[in-house]
Amino acid sequence: MNDLLETARTAIGDSYAPYSEYRVGAAIETADGAVYTGCNIENANYSNSIHAEELALSKAVQDGHREFARLAVASDKRDGVTPCGMCRQSLAEFCGEDLPVYCDEGDGEVSEYTLGELLPNTITKAHLDV
Repeated sequence: MNDLLETARTAIGDSYAPYSEYRVGAAIETADGAVYTGCNIENANYSNSIHAEELALSKAVQDGHREFARLAVASDKRDGVTPCGMCRQSLAEFCGEDLPVYCDEGDGEVSEYTLGELLPNTITKAHLDV
């Protein structure tokens, strides 16, 4: 867990957050052990901003990964940031509800959740008429 969290912390350095000044880094590990990072990238049109978790997930999916082992998220505030609702739903498309999510609390403290705890009763493919 500590290695993945440290990777997420390092990704904070790539963040572009001139509006909120709230920098976030994420690291997601695939089922086969590859690690992808992401950072938040803000835009003056806030709806066009990219979240760290979504960027990490998107890079992994682009490379063909569809199964994931764990996720770590950190902010430069070290305040226990968790993925937002939109990111949780994006993660749920590819990750099981048992995906461990590690959140950096600072001072060596880490909160651990499962994706299912963070997003109960998620919308899945089963809800769609496809």
